[in-house]
Amino acid sequence: MLTLAEKIIFAVALLVSLYFTWRGVQRIVRNIASGQGKPDWQVVLRKAGGALIKFITFQPVFRFRPIPSLLHGLIGWGFLAFLLINLNDIIYAYFGWRFLDHTGIFGDVYRLLADFANIAILVGIVAMAFRRFVLRPPALSSRLTTLLFPAARMGISRDSAIVAGFIFLHNSSRLIGESFFVAEHGADSWQPFITTVAKLWVGMSPEALLVGERIAFWLSMGAIAAFLPYFPYSKHIHLFFAPINFALKPERKSIGASNYLNMDDEKIETFGAAKVSDLGYEQIVDAYACIMCFRCQEVCPAYNTGKILSPAALEINKRYNFNLGGGVEKPLIDLIPEEAIWACTSCGACVDICPVGNEPMRDILDIRRNLALMESSVPKQLESAFRGMERNSNPWNVSPADRMKWADGMSVPTVEKNPEPELLWWVGCAPATDARAQKTARAFAKILNAAGLNYAVLGKNEQCTGDSARRAGREDIFFSLATGNVELLNEVAPKRIVTTCPHCLHTLKNEYPAFGGNYEVIHHTQLINELIGNGKLVLEPQAAGENQQSAITFHDPCYLGRHNGIVAAPRQVLSSLGGLTVEMPRNSAKSFCCGAGGAQMWKEEEPGTERVNTTRYVEAKTTGAETLAVGCPFCLTMLSDASKADEAMQVLDVAEIVAARLKE
Repeated sequence: MLTLAEKIIFAVALLVSLYFTWRGVQRIVRNIASGQGKPDWQVVLRKAGGALIKFITFQPVFRFRPIPSLLHGLIGWGFLAFLLINLNDIIYAYFGWRFLDHTGIFGDVYRLLADFANIAILVGIVAMAFRRFVLRPPALSSRLTTLLFPAARMGISRDSAIVAGFIFLHNSSRLIGESFFVAEHGADSWQPFITTVAKLWVGMSPEALLVGERIAFWLSMGAIAAFLPYFPYSKHIHLFFAPINFALKPERKSIGASNYLNMDDEKIETFGAAKVSDLGYEQIVDAYACIMCFRCQEVCPAYNTGKILSPAALEINKRYNFNLGGGVEKPLIDLIPEEAIWACTSCGACVDICPVGNEPMRDILDIRRNLALMESSVPKQLESAFRGMERNSNPWNVSPADRMKWADGMSVPTVEKNPEPELLWWVGCAPATDARAQKTARAFAKILNAAGLNYAVLGKNEQCTGDSARRAGREDIFFSLATGNVELLNEVAPKRIVTTCPHCLHTLKNEYPAFGGNYEVIHHTQLINELIGNGKLVLEPQAAGENQQSAITFHDPCYLGRHNGIVAAPRQVLSSLGGLTVEMPRNSAKSFCCGAGGAQMWKEEEPGTERVNTTRYVEAKTTGAETLAVGCPFCLTMLSDASKADEAMQVLDVAEIVAARLKE
């Protein structure tokens, strides 16, 4: 189809384009290589298949914003098809041979696919452009109070316009060019859309149709050649880095499990991340994989309550730092303010919802490590909790000698009295020391005794797991507590551990294995569900005089549902009690935070328009339920505090609700 001169010009243009594209790719590779660590290629190979499936199906995209996700899918699936279609078009332009078009039924299906892929991309890109530039939903940007580079605020829209323009020009030109070919050679029932367009050219001479076909080729393929050098700098690069990100991510026991850090290693001179190059290589990949869709921001409890934190802004600032020449030595505090760093609740919502596997929460926790251990810069209010963990092994600073006072008057055996229990109950600091949470501990003890289980507690030897210290960056405190707890637990050698605190569960189950502590750990709602299921707990169907239609709604603790995937057990327990169970709009893995995680329990919230716990409590009230059930002592405290304003709902742990229904 092309003349000899055109073939030479196109080949030269494409080579020049690929050269400058490669320069951009090399720059990206250097930036990623500057990060800490290196990929475990055995893990990469194991994850490659799953990464490919996610990439082909776009499954993570469809967990949120269904209509935009479908439009994104039309563009993405069409793009995958066009990798082959463009190759076929170039071969035809150079050799006049349409090698995929005339191969029997395969050729027919190929032409049908190409026709529909072309239209799908055009429909998707026009609709997405209309949404961004005409509808302009607030969800596609950040508030002005959020630190988002000025170049990014302007650049995201400019980048979107360039990408949309390129895609529209490429695909519309390809459609028109193919229609010239069909007009010359006759209607093609396997290309219905292109055949419809071809009717516009009826009566044109073969020579004119060929010229039109060549012009369309130059517009279509020329757009690719022109766009390629810009590609490494655009957000469109996520097309390649999304699957790479899924494959390169280290294996984690949960989305919130932190890396092991040996505080006894004298060779370690710095802790945490102060500059970009202190981040892991996979955290730098995150910046290039980011779609800039702001989904993470939309589910962030801090951003939703008016704080200046935006996980999306952090990832976008990382990318624009590279694009603007800031480099890997850029201080991270220039990319996210310290106030935003301490607003994070470590709820994991940003990690869970990201369609390309980014983990902005991990960046924030690494920065906290640096601030806490290298700069001694932590919120003043956290110091009391730190002192309590250092002196008395709990953030309430209660003496270990008083750790069993909650069980006064009850039969609760310790490991000294029952050294070989079938079940070890890790009571946790809150149920052992906090007045409100102690009611949960007493209720659960009542349940265990009613079921006749062979169990024991550690008593005064139990320490804090160190969860709050680790989330606040005090890895030294966490290391000391974790080391001591693992040593003790390995001596006890529990067959099974149950805990009423999801934070304890998460730490024991997902983070202690790095210290040599591998245990079977379950949540108390899971155990209660088992006991009801096997008939060891007999419950009254309804308390005397209680409203038969009283409704209960369950708040999923972040460290139970999202971090550890435990969502069914507490609901099954509540269902077994009778009455009506209703769901909040945000539930299960998409639950909204109570505001206590990430060591927020021990400090005041950062400035915002609302409080996180109040926002969640108001959402619970919209269900019309009389009871708000929880499965975490932190959630119990936060939501009980929020309920004091109107007392429209009673806030109870699942164990309290079940204990009240035990048949005497």
